Amino acid sequence: MTDVGELHPVLTYHLVNSLGWRDLRPMQRAAVGPVLAGEDALLLAPTAGGKTEAAVFPLLSKMTDAGWPGTSVLYLCPLKALLNNLLPRLERYADWLGRRAALWHGDVSPARRRAILAGRPDILLTTPESLEAMLVSANVDHRSFFAGVRAVVVDEVHAFADDDRGWHLLAVLERLTHLIGRPLQRIGLSATVGNPDALLTWLQGSGAASRPSRVVAPDAASAPAAALASDASAAVADRAPPGDVELDFVGSLSNAATVIAALHAGEKRLVFCESRQAVEELGQLLRQRDITTFLSHASLSADERRRSEQAFAEARDCVIVSTSTLELGIDVGDLDRVVQIDAPATVASFLQRLGRTGRRPGASRNCLFLARDGDVLVEAAALLTLWGRGWVEPVVPPPEPRHIVAQQILALSLQQSQVGDQECIAWWNGLAPFDDSARPILRHLVDSGYLDTDSGMLFIGPEAEKRFGHRHFMSMTAVFTGPPEFTVLYGRSELGRIDPSLLTEEVRGDRRLLLTGQSWRVTYIDWRRRRCFVEPADGGGKARWTAGGLAGLGYELTRAMRDVLLGTDPPVRLTRRAVDRLHRVRDERSSLVHPGGNVILRDRSGDLRWWTWAGYRANATLAATLSEVVDPVQRFDDCQIRLRADLTPADWRSLIADATERICLPDVDEKALAGLKFSAALPARLAMATLAARLADPVAALAVLRQGTRFVSV
Repeated sequence: MTDVGELHPVLTYHLVNSLGWRDLRPMQRAAVGPVLAGEDALLLAPTAGGKTEAAVFPLLSKMTDAGWPGTSVLYLCPLKALLNNLLPRLERYADWLGRRAALWHGDVSPARRRAILAGRPDILLTTPESLEAMLVSANVDHRSFFAGVRAVVVDEVHAFADDDRGWHLLAVLERLTHLIGRPLQRIGLSATVGNPDALLTWLQGSGAASRPSRVVAPDAASAPAAALASDASAAVADRAPPGDVELDFVGSLSNAATVIAALHAGEKRLVFCESRQAVEELGQLLRQRDITTFLSHASLSADERRRSEQAFAEARDCVIVSTSTLELGIDVGDLDRVVQIDAPATVASFLQRLGRTGRRPGASRNCLFLARDGDVLVEAAALLTLWGRGWVEPVVPPPEPRHIVAQQILALSLQQSQVGDQECIAWWNGLAPFDDSARPILRHLVDSGYLDTDSGMLFIGPEAEKRFGHRHFMSMTAVFTGPPEFTVLYGRSELGRIDPSLLTEEVRGDRRLLLTGQSWRVTYIDWRRRRCFVEPADGGGKARWTAGGLAGLGYELTRAMRDVLLGTDPPVRLTRRAVDRLHRVRDERSSLVHPGGNVILRDRSGDLRWWTWAGYRANATLAATLSEVVDPVQRFDDCQIRLRADLTPADWRSLIADATERICLPDVDEKALAGLKFSAALPARLAMATLAARLADPVAALAVLRQGTRFVSV
């Protein structure tokens, strides 16, 4: 192996003799210097690009050379399954240097946890939620256990940063920094993102202004994101990036199953679906066609997923059908093909999925899209058009996470038993919004009984005990509220979880479920404990889950859909079926798009719709801003806003003359607060303001208002 800087010689020996490596990859080589120097870093490479080794090898070298004692490195992942998958690799690497790695999350047994607390492994693999659970647990001497932590690796950092788990992660790391009294080296691992410098600055938290940092991405070839003020089509000239990608139109899930069964016999195929229901239905359809099929999604039990993923990894001629649970770096063996049913929500997601293939020497990355209807075909073509332009979404944290501020203040009070009301805010080291701007939330927590106070000291109050105290405050460390689901059991084996509506709707005859790709007959329902018992059935059954989060497409993808309707083709192979259907959709929707700007269309029924092609959040913002002309009943979706039927072109010109100066946040239904965990611990106005800010896209709304709009009729 050629010189790799200052890696420990024992480690270099094993890279050559145990792994058989002749050299490090360019990104791994480039990471050695900054990681050894203690810099914060963001390491970028495609899936299976060796990011874990790029971070861990220099950290192990530094740990050994400097003699770091106890638990000195935390390795954080968004998924327990990813941690389970990584553990054997990190155990092997650590063992070369006489060091140890261990796993801590909700599925780890109490006996194993006690052994970890006693033995203190050098590398601890965990999730942010489990890390916080250790901080608040009465069974963990957190000040002593974490005293030696020097560095934290955040795997799949982009998966954290664009939702509330990212704010939770940052806040917990700041508390840990305050606890041990020194900065932590922060190393993020990610696939291609549109704004790597901003993502690294975000990961640095309160240290962004004072700590050295570097983006390490020698292999990256992604183009910058398009400026929002101009059409995405102007970003980068169309070109075909590396990858064998094909777009097909199949019309139904049954036809998709027929295509998958007919193609690529003898190969391992990973099929992505955009819902758990589609995973279950497709899995059943493939098994009916005698295809060896496995399933993976979040509502299957951990044991079911593990069995499926292990069996798939060891098999050859087979298919595994999955939601995004297999999008991240979980190893399911050497894949031959990726198939995408319909379209993923983002280009970044597609890049992750495409990167699951092409890992063998001489193999190419590949993906076959199978669209089930014309709308999805246009969306898939738009996504592939953006990919062809080199555009990738920037990772943007959700704004105004006031509910996470409330959760963190409560968690800190639980961690410390009691904390001074003046020193409380100092635990986040000045990181906004956990800084002095959080004091109104702190006062509300005291006033509403979530915190008690005595002689200037804060501690958990009766309202927090009532709402979050179940099972030793376990729910306080999770920042999402999941919909209520029933656990499904076959004998003593847990199969997974289902939406309770499947158990309450009227049925004739047996009540049948579809889970694990198989049919089950419900034999008994335990309503109090939210469990149902089943036995195998010979067919039929339904699968259903409640979708969560804010729905809708973004500005860039929706504008690219407009480009597709105007004639743009993605730089991939299109089957004859896809070409024919795309021509038909373009013909049917020709009145909804115009190359000169946006369209306000009065259709044959008299409805007046503004076809903005701006995305859900931009349309929500526009509807609020122009509320006087928006239909109050049926308002907007991703692509259009329904206007008052009596609106005239003259009225329109008058109304939008000053619209760019009065952009408003969308209205929010109070029922939506149920999906914002810890919102009850906020003043109602602040909770509503948080949701409104997250539903808005004022930048895209301004871009639309500055574009030309014409009235047309059909």
